[in-house]
Amino acid sequence: MIFSASFLPPEAAAEVDILGMIYLGADHRGFKLKDTVKKYLLAGNIAFEDLGAITYDEGDDYVDFAIAVSEKVAGDPCEHKGILMCGSGHGMDMVANKFPAVRAALCVSKEQAIQSREHEDANILILPSDMVDEIHAKDIVDAWLIAKFSKGERHKRRLGKLKDVEIRNFDARAHFECDD
Repeated sequence: MIFSASFLPPEAAAEVDILGMIYLGADHRGFKLKDTVKKYLLAGNIAFEDLGAITYDEGDDYVDFAIAVSEKVAGDPCEHKGILMCGSGHGMDMVANKFPAVRAALCVSKEQAIQSREHEDANILILPSDMVDEIHAKDIVDAWLIAKFSKGERHKRRLGKLKDVEIRNFDARAHFECDD
């Protein structure tokens, strides 16, 4: 389901600089929080696509939703963003960061969210529903969507090193050949 709108006040929504789509995903423990985030985005006219869970299912697995969102973001990591929600956030974070070009950040405060964008240029926000209530989730999402990568030399240098790690660990295995 693709929606367009948001909960952000008009002045804040105008500051959001997302060129592509925001993809949402949550398991059963993040389902209620995802509903809050969807309403927030709808109220602020921010386009998003809900990749599930579409209905509450206590037996679902966070891995499935983290994969769905991470694949979309990894397909165009400069344009698209993602927001994932589960109980602790740990599982979603672990899965998302297995994808090349995905920089997922588990955030429980707006300060962390801002830093994840300004310093690490995070493209997926992870919200732990066990630790973040609906009011704080809106503040965190708002801060994350408005914050921009600082492009500071030290941050660019660090992202370059992170890219080198991705090349070593993702591309090297993809092109690995065994000697017979």
